[in-house]
Amino acid sequence: MQGSRFVVFHIIFIWAVFCTMQSVVAQRTRINITSGTMQKNIGLGEQLRMLNYPVFEHEGAYLYCDSAWYYESTNTLDCYGHVRIKSSDTLNLYGKFLHYDGNTKIAVVREDVKLVDKQTTLTTDYMVFDRNTGIANYTTGGKMVNGDNVLTSRRCHYYTSQKLMYFRDNVVLTNPEYKINCDTLKYNTVSRISYFLGPTILKGKDSYLYCEDGEYDRETSKSRFSINALLVDDNRRLTGDSLYYNEKLKYGKAVNHVVMTDTVQHVMIKGNFAEYWRSKGHVFFTNKAVAMMGDKKDTLYLHADTLKANFDTARNETKEVLAYYNARFYRKDIQGIADSLHYSFADSLITMFRMPVLWSGENQLTADTIRILTGKGRVKQIFMYSTAFIVSKDTNIAYNQIRGKNMIGYFVNNELSSIDVNGNAETVYYVRDDGKYLVGVNKAAGSRMRLYVKDTKIERIVYFDKPAGNMFPDKDVPADQRLLKGFNWRQTSRPRNKEDVFRITEIPAEIPAEQPVDEGL
Repeated sequence: MQGSRFVVFHIIFIWAVFCTMQSVVAQRTRINITSGTMQKNIGLGEQLRMLNYPVFEHEGAYLYCDSAWYYESTNTLDCYGHVRIKSSDTLNLYGKFLHYDGNTKIAVVREDVKLVDKQTTLTTDYMVFDRNTGIANYTTGGKMVNGDNVLTSRRCHYYTSQKLMYFRDNVVLTNPEYKINCDTLKYNTVSRISYFLGPTILKGKDSYLYCEDGEYDRETSKSRFSINALLVDDNRRLTGDSLYYNEKLKYGKAVNHVVMTDTVQHVMIKGNFAEYWRSKGHVFFTNKAVAMMGDKKDTLYLHADTLKANFDTARNETKEVLAYYNARFYRKDIQGIADSLHYSFADSLITMFRMPVLWSGENQLTADTIRILTGKGRVKQIFMYSTAFIVSKDTNIAYNQIRGKNMIGYFVNNELSSIDVNGNAETVYYVRDDGKYLVGVNKAAGSRMRLYVKDTKIERIVYFDKPAGNMFPDKDVPADQRLLKGFNWRQTSRPRNKEDVFRITEIPAEIPAEQPVDEGL
């Protein structure tokens, strides 16, 4: 019996506490009439009042209108004409019609709706404002104005306490610098930073940007673009996993899987990091950088530690490509390595600097500096300056060699056809008959000579003056006289395909003439 009484007591106590809490809640959420003229009071039970020019107060917010129906029993309002909700010192909501529920603190505003929060204004025809969460939203289309940023969308959620707006469906943001079209956008009204959360197109005066994730700071003109990021600047396209761009500085950088394409000059440069200076007219590529120049049939693949492309800022097309440190290139007809390299689009000229090595067929060409004149996908001439050297293999321990001060090589149908040697010309050449039988070794020196090449091999040599030397039987030529000064067989360094340009090679010291070398060394 005593236990039953204890249970009943607790039930009564809990019920009393609950009723007290309900009373407190009811008292806390009651809408107060602070001013206004009552026109009608219909039914004491219903407690329905009609007021003219009333002012209501509810938990710190003030509600104004021309007239209103106040439902005291349900603690709700229907307001008409010049509706205004003053939610804080900075937040005001306007419209023609308002339904407000004092229990849920939810306001529904219709027709000519305008929400003003400091420098930000939202306009629409239908808005729901939840005072509990501080979230205002529309779903039938609206417009946001913040400074010189104007944004339209189908849907919007405004988190007034965080000053964050989420826009969805047909989002268009415009300002004097850009026009942005996207599916989803988050906007901070204080920092004026836009966050892109879906497919986004950003059009500037002279650029086009696309991404599926990113952000744009209106104050600093800085932007970040990720997921299928693309920058189009007239004739150039730049893509990468992440793009960063500063419109004020005309500077951008890209990270991972970066690709720049020039559609006019038919050049594509790839790498995992790039810096782009539009105002200065150049772009740098590093981290597995490779440039591809020419058409699909005769593409030249160029790799170096750093690639730099300079472009004409007026015509917006690439002028030249520079390769710094450990430059290596591959094309079907020619391959080469050098410390650095320069490619000029104006005259289709490739210049190789510091211990360059060039391979054409079975011939290895070296000099202090090498220039390659190309055109229409073909090699026309090769210029070799200072200590020019041509080597081709006769056997595993025998090499045909031509050495001189300067050389000019002439090409026909992308194949080396003849070579002029000017100054201090020297040869070590293994002469064979039609049956490939070794006739002797031609060792000669003169001032000028011309070499004729057939099927990538030296066919004959013509001397323009009387050379010193002669042809000797193979047995009469000692080993220490079979290699000219400066001989250096670099066949193992030769790029064999487009992937091989990434192989790291070191330029070895000069191989002593008394040590013939095999290809395997």
